[in-house]
Amino acid sequence: MSGRGGSGDLQQTHWTRAPLGRDGSPLDLLTARFARHRYAPHMHEEFSVGICGTGASFIDYRGGRVHAGPGAIIVLAPGEAHTGISDPNGYAYRALYPAPALLADGTLTGTPHFNDPVIDDPELARALRTAHAELSACPDPLETESRLPWLLTAMARRHSTARPAPDTIPGAGTLARAVRDRLADELLAPPSLADLAADLDLSRYQLLRAFRTTMGMPPYAWLAQYRVTRARTLLETGGRPAEVAGQVGFADQAHMTRWFRRVLGVTPAEYRTGVSLRR
Repeated sequence: MSGRGGSGDLQQTHWTRAPLGRDGSPLDLLTARFARHRYAPHMHEEFSVGICGTGASFIDYRGGRVHAGPGAIIVLAPGEAHTGISDPNGYAYRALYPAPALLADGTLTGTPHFNDPVIDDPELARALRTAHAELSACPDPLETESRLPWLLTAMARRHSTARPAPDTIPGAGTLARAVRDRLADELLAPPSLADLAADLDLSRYQLLRAFRTTMGMPPYAWLAQYRVTRARTLLETGGRPAEVAGQVGFADQAHMTRWFRRVLGVTPAEYRTGVSLRR
C-alpha cells in the first residue's frame, strides 16, 4: 500500500484529482486493486493515507515490516522511504495524498507525528472510505474541502502525538450564519472554505467546527439542500431538470438527482411530474 510508482502484476488503478474548494490545490485520490504487486522503495512529499479494503499488504517502513489488513488505516509520513507488497491472494485499497497542513489544521503542534503507522479506527475508516468513493465519482470542490480535511484532522487529533486545538469557537453561531449567507449568495460558484475562513480570521477547522455545531451539517450539505429548495421552485414552474441543475449550481443533472434522492426521496423528474399532476 502506498501509491505512485512500482512494478509487478498491476490489475486495476484509478486516479482522481479532487480540488479543495474553488481554485484550490487538488488532492490526489487513488483506488487500486492488485492480484500481485510490489512497490519499489520510494517516498512522498505529502502524507500517504490508505484505507484497506480486501486482502492484505506488507509495508517496509522505519526499519520494520507493517501488516495492513481489511479495515486498517495506514499513515506514512512525508519524506520517509517505504515499499510494499500485496498478499498473494490480492489486495484492494483506497489512498489519498494530503499536504501536512491538512492534518495539522485542528492541532497546536505543527505537522502531526504518528508513532504507529497502522490505525485501528473502524468508524473513521468507514467515513474515509465512503468520502473517498463518493468524491472519486463526483469531485465537487466544496464537498471535498468540507469532508476530507475534517476527517484528516480527526485522524491527527485521535491518533497522532499532536495536541488538539480547542473545540470551543467564540461566536460560532454568528460566524456560521455569515458563512451560510455567503454560500447562499454565491451558490453558482461558492467561495472556498479557506477563503471564507481567512476573511473571518479563522482556521478552516474552526470554520467547519462552528458551521457543523450551529447548522447541524457541514457546509457542502447545507448548500446542496439549499440548491434543492431553489430547484424545486424552478421545476414547479416548468423547468427541465437538465437546465435547472446548472441554474442552481449543481455540477450536472446526475449531481442534482443524487441530492434530490437524499433530501426528498425522488428524482427531479419524478418531482416535476408529481407537482404537474397536482395542478
